[in-house]
Amino acid sequence: MLKKMIAGLFFLLCILLIVGVAFIIGLEKGFTEPKISMTVLFKKVGGLSLGAPVRLSGVNVGTVSDIDFLNEELEGRGVKVVLSLYARYKKQLHKTVNIAIITEGVLGDKIVELSTHPKFNRADLSQIIIGEDPLDVQSLAETFGEAALALLETSKRIDVIIKDLKSISISSKRLLNRIEQRIIEGNLFKLF
Repeated sequence: MLKKMIAGLFFLLCILLIVGVAFIIGLEKGFTEPKISMTVLFKKVGGLSLGAPVRLSGVNVGTVSDIDFLNEELEGRGVKVVLSLYARYKKQLHKTVNIAIITEGVLGDKIVELSTHPKFNRADLSQIIIGEDPLDVQSLAETFGEAALALLETSKRIDVIIKDLKSISISSKRLLNRIEQRIIEGNLFKLF
């Protein structure tokens, strides 16, 4: 009976320890901290996922809590992203002027980056904000490819021009040598 009580007590302590660790991690990650929501509209989110960090000047100020499509586009934007932001940053969030999805790190994780301006003050954080779309790497790569092909074609044309100039230079040199020779011989203007 004593062994069963010790085993039960040990089991109960383990459960309490697990709950305590989860609670401490939750406090550290801000799960229990008061939050406010901000809705941002984008054309594309470029791989942004739920739970992605939201940063203001490099400081984590919240997470992405929802990503959904709009029934009707608003100002050309069809994707709604809801940001869950810590209420303690409310003063700084009122100064938010720009919200963009950026790529972070080597693996290309997407995060939401907020920019502020000291003279700007958004009256209502609950109003919908138009965000900047992420950089489309595919279209950027296509543009670079097209530019590289255009440079290659230009390089080929320059090579042809240089070869023509070299040929003209050689012909001009021969002509000048002949004229010089006739001047030396004194028969430059003699026809017969």
